Amino acid sequence: MVGPVKALSVPSPSRRVKRGNGLLAPIKKTRLAEEIADRIRRLILGGTFPSGQPLPSERALAKRFGVSRGSIRDALRVLETIGLLETRHGQGTFAQELDVNRLVAPLASVLTYRPDLEAELVDVRRMFEPAVARAAARRLSDEDLAALDDLLDSQRRKRKAGQSTILEDTAFHAALARATGNRVLVSLMETLNNLLVESRKLSLKQKGRPERSIKGHEAVIAALRRRDADAAAEAMRSHIEEIAKATIR
Repeated sequence: MVGPVKALSVPSPSRRVKRGNGLLAPIKKTRLAEEIADRIRRLILGGTFPSGQPLPSERALAKRFGVSRGSIRDALRVLETIGLLETRHGQGTFAQELDVNRLVAPLASVLTYRPDLEAELVDVRRMFEPAVARAAARRLSDEDLAALDDLLDSQRRKRKAGQSTILEDTAFHAALARATGNRVLVSLMETLNNLLVESRKLSLKQKGRPERSIKGHEAVIAALRRRDADAAAEAMRSHIEEIAKATIR
């Protein structure tokens, strides 16, 4: 646990600075708040300021970095905005792990009132998801294919029963990303899915839209079953175009 000033300066401050690559040295650059925020971010991610533990006081940080408390305060505000810090009344400022939901929620709210951004999000899907389908066709296992089949079956059953299929629709795209075996792609798809929650709700309420979603997923799976990367990418592209027609106002 990183304590107040003493915890930063003793014992062996030189060793602490070496481990932090000089991140605790005085700052001489302009754009102080941005530089301080970047230093603190790297110290959090590197474990010098562990998640769940309070940061040193503003006064201690200002002394260590050789800047004003106002600059420290501005930097902490930036890090709190992106979810790396949490201020607890009467307890201090705590480092915390990044949470995709905290990062995505504000943008997801903005998308509700900004149809131009929604159109750009669909454009991102046009670029990203056909590439995911292409990679999945080349790498997926029999287990991955079975999981996609199960999701499609569940989607059909719920649609027949007149129930919402949003969970299956979202899970299908997540499972496709997992089939690539690429953890970065999985994380990117998770972020994209979080941004798409509201638009999926609206889209799947439109007459005939759930059926078209099922047909789109069927076409993708058919290509995956043949391990046809080009066909999988094209099926996903067509699927996204159908979504664009239903969602872009």
